[in-house]
Amino acid sequence: MGLPVDFLVIGGQVNDCTQAIKLLGERQAEWVLADRGYDSQAILDHIEAMGAVAVVPSKSNRKQQRTHDKELYRKRNRIERCFSILKYFRRFATRYEKLKQNFNALVALACSWLHLQLYVDTA
Repeated sequence: MGLPVDFLVIGGQVNDCTQAIKLLGERQAEWVLADRGYDSQAILDHIEAMGAVAVVPSKSNRKQQRTHDKELYRKRNRIERCFSILKYFRRFATRYEKLKQNFNALVALACSWLHLQLYVDTA
């Protein structure tokens, strides 16, 4: 399972890819895995400037299709599994918290719970 490293809460009407560069920041990584929605030249340039390899499939309307490592892209399901587990938190899944600061706190708590599961034996 993939574990969250950082998060950024934005409005539901805002496209996720508009915040990708801000979320990536100055991190160091070998690869950045993302879906087709993140196939913009600005994001790809930022990933390259980080010294990472972009594992992002090309959008169908891109004039020059790029290739990507399909075997590595298969690991992106860890991201989806992480979201699936986070949605066990009902308040997270339904966005019960209406204030941004409260929802931020809830997301931080849920992500912390995922990390703590590695270290705490609940059996």
